[in-house]
Amino acid sequence: MTSDFDFLRRLYNAFDPFQPLPVGDSAYVDCNAVRGDGDILQAVGREILLSARKTCQLYAGHRGAGKSTELLRLQKHLNDQGFFVVYFAAEEEDIDPEDVQYTDILLACTKNILAAFKNLDSQPVLYWLKERWEDLKDLLQTQISFEELSLEVQVSQFAKITTKMRSEPNERRKIREKINPHTTTLTEALNKFIQNAKKNLPPGYSDLVLIADNLDRIVPIIQPDGRSNHDQIFIDRQNQLKALDCHLVYTVPISLLYSDRATSLTEIYGTPQVLPMIMVRTPDNQPYQPGIDKVIEILKKRLEKVDPSRDIVNLFESQDSLNQLCLMSGGHARNLLLLMKQALEYTKTLPISTIALQRSISELRNTYKDTIHANQWEALANVFRTKEIVNNELYRNLLFNRPILEYHSQNEEGEIERWYDIHPLIRGIKEFQNTYNQLYPG
Repeated sequence: MTSDFDFLRRLYNAFDPFQPLPVGDSAYVDCNAVRGDGDILQAVGREILLSARKTCQLYAGHRGAGKSTELLRLQKHLNDQGFFVVYFAAEEEDIDPEDVQYTDILLACTKNILAAFKNLDSQPVLYWLKERWEDLKDLLQTQISFEELSLEVQVSQFAKITTKMRSEPNERRKIREKINPHTTTLTEALNKFIQNAKKNLPPGYSDLVLIADNLDRIVPIIQPDGRSNHDQIFIDRQNQLKALDCHLVYTVPISLLYSDRATSLTEIYGTPQVLPMIMVRTPDNQPYQPGIDKVIEILKKRLEKVDPSRDIVNLFESQDSLNQLCLMSGGHARNLLLLMKQALEYTKTLPISTIALQRSISELRNTYKDTIHANQWEALANVFRTKEIVNNELYRNLLFNRPILEYHSQNEEGEIERWYDIHPLIRGIKEFQNTYNQLYPG
């Protein structure tokens, strides 16, 4: 086959694992049938369309499963139904997932709503900022009085605040100290702005939806009392999170859904919706061909954007190599693309060799191995054996870091069955194999 470097370069970039697909992109593949038949347009969008009051919903899933792509689909769907949607990916500009509090999220929501309606009168929010200005201006490194700033610059101060909070840990703490006592009044001011925005929506729109993405990436931190920062944000601050006067969709860490606060979450927000992995194996560890075919289709669609005349199978030394790639991904979309991209890094001339693919698999396996603590191997062996998890912090940590993956399948009665498995890469780690053989000899 060709050794054309330009083709390899374009192929390499077609498998970008970190960029959500834009709505309508030809590379999108509908995987609902191999994810338990769940659909965000039905599971999340339908409640917004039907509800006579504002809603607040949680959307979860493993990082890299494709939530952002699905949320962008939801945005387009709601736009088409007459809802003006403000979507933002919080980690890109507004939060540091290693250290997040509710105040950070409120400021991010404020900044992005103001940006979406930048031509609208924002006096309620600007008055709130003016009242805090003397406390904040030193942190924002300006001695100019608030009145001396132009209207546009006044509004831009919220972006300046969130940028500092995301990138400067010392300033983050100081800003929180200044703003935390005033979050209630900020919410009230923002709601006045939202109410005005809803009265002045562009033609064809009748209501407002805010989608806050990337909050699922907030790293869990256990406090001395045994509770987590996730509890503090999504449980303790529930009233504030729900207080904004529009429909709300927040992404949430998947590990939070399996804590002892799960019932509280459902009572507060309704049943959280989960985007599971693509099922490439059955619960009895057999390859699941419909899921494998979907994963191959994901790769094929990316290839077609580079060269529609090429066959995805011919990029590999054999069909077995392609199947191996699909199975080793665990049906995790980002891992699939990452494995493909890494294999291409070790390829000078197509087809991708078995050695290049195996090297890619080994590198990602080592990454997963590095996330696993010595006391977690037994839990992983038990999950592989039972396809179940235990509701404790050890298992929640494994869910968050993705050594444990969640799958959904549909039984003959149409009921959704939720089950778990270890990431298939872990099956090749010696520590896992030894632990499993000790627990389950023979």
